[in-house]
Amino acid sequence: MARKVFLLQVLLFLFASFLPAYAHAQRQVGIAMTDEGAGGFYMAVRDYFDVPEREVIVIKEKKMRDEEIPVVFFIARRARVPYLTVVNLRLSGMSWIEIALKYGLTPDVFYVPGVVVTGPPYGRAYGYYRNKPRHKWKTIILTDGEVIDLVNLRFISEHYRYPADKVVRMRGDGKSFVIIDHEIRREIGQEVRKGKEERPQHRGKKERGRDEER
Repeated sequence: MARKVFLLQVLLFLFASFLPAYAHAQRQVGIAMTDEGAGGFYMAVRDYFDVPEREVIVIKEKKMRDEEIPVVFFIARRARVPYLTVVNLRLSGMSWIEIALKYGLTPDVFYVPGVVVTGPPYGRAYGYYRNKPRHKWKTIILTDGEVIDLVNLRFISEHYRYPADKVVRMRGDGKSFVIIDHEIRREIGQEVRKGKEERPQHRGKKERGRDEER
């Protein structure tokens, strides 16, 4: 009888030890890299910025909003600092433009050329760029929302080689970038399946380096 009680105690101890690991595994599954929903957005971020999958998951675990994850990598890449440094500054309460300026990144790095914009949510930001000579762009102060919109516009349009004007219209319809990413992937998939798209190998572009952009 004593032996049975001892074995039961051992089993209960092992079960209790297993629970934290199991719970962590469940959280990981919850943000798994899949081709659906936010998972597809994370995959696109991973591929565009050419970073390990784990780094995207770590940022998500820091409670960053989905649409801020590309901003983290965008600033970190250009500032040449660890992405967690950018995350910690953001979580400390700094705005995105404050973080950028801290590392000498002026608002011109967020500008996406070749886009015709007349209304929200991009109208005001593009108005700043349009109404100032380029050498004064460094005086522009963008809101967090404007930085997020501009970075995601560049990321999605370049990654999928998708017309930036269309992304602007989708955003203007009130769609999140996670939804926009999903709809573009679905559109591309339908084109490929129907034989209307002959260039699938050109999709999935990575971010260009700073020297390449200049």
